[in-house]
Amino acid sequence: MIINNPKQINTFRLLTLRAGLKLEMRGMKRRGTSCYKMIKDEFNLKGSKQKVYEQLNDIIKRGIK
Repeated sequence: MIINNPKQINTFRLLTLRAGLKLEMRGMKRRGTSCYKMIKDEFNLKGSKQKVYEQLNDIIKRGIK
């Protein structure tokens, strides 16, 4: 599959952030800004990593950015 329009690129980015957050929840560390912080800042979400993960899943399911 070729991802070449803005909606597909944004969807791929959200899925990547979700996967990164899932890894962070399991204990993986990363350099720089965490996926958790990026998601919270971009979508103005509050709560623990688990709650933010659930809220992000809802956003992805609704297809809203």
